[in-house]
Amino acid sequence: MGKTIAMIPARYDATRFPGKLMKPLGNSTVIRKVYENTLATGLFDEVSVVTDSDVIDAEIAAIGGKVYRSQRSHESGSDRIAEIVENIEVDIILNVQGDMPFVKRAPLEKLLASFQDPAVQVGSLMQEMHDAEAVKNPNVVKVVVDKFSNSLLFSRSPIPYPRSTEQAITWYEHVGVYAYRKQALMNFTGWSMTPLEAAEKIECLRYLENGIPLKMVITDYLGVNIDTPEDLEKAAAFLKRQTGV
Repeated sequence: MGKTIAMIPARYDATRFPGKLMKPLGNSTVIRKVYENTLATGLFDEVSVVTDSDVIDAEIAAIGGKVYRSQRSHESGSDRIAEIVENIEVDIILNVQGDMPFVKRAPLEKLLASFQDPAVQVGSLMQEMHDAEAVKNPNVVKVVVDKFSNSLLFSRSPIPYPRSTEQAITWYEHVGVYAYRKQALMNFTGWSMTPLEAAEKIECLRYLENGIPLKMVITDYLGVNIDTPEDLEKAAAFLKRQTGV
């Protein structure tokens, strides 16, 4: 597939939980866990963090990590990455959200393998949901797919809606890891924000509204995404169960 890199967009002033990426998690910080776990997969020619924050820059530089500084304000992590990769020779870019500290090799490897199909321009991960409260939680993005695992819609609302009580439904949570061919990413950042994207605040809807489906790859449980202080507490408990730290 040519040169493949992983980039972690990291904004300090998150709307729902400012400074969350620098919060302590075990014996580290959230952003450091994300970086180290992505690097540990061994899948990439380069792993880096893209940030506009001096604090995050210093945190990653202190462990010898690679950091790019974005110079413009951005609506999404993909836009932030696109600013940097515009001038980098690369084939596939994997975007790991900065609030996903439990990323691991197997699902990323499976996601990258989907690009062996030349028709795939963008891909992402999803995991089966078993918590009824999470299905209703607007902080959890849901996705529905066709029979070929191409995305049909992303929403913060429960989708599909269980109108029929006779039809068994499997709900899927969208896991915020993206992979894209460089040109697909550059197309994305060249398009204006689309109506559904603006309404839901879900960046990948911009692809759907421009006719580009995402190839969705199912994964097992990837731990806790940190959107709120309560999520950080859940992540700490999950980490302790895993490692005792």
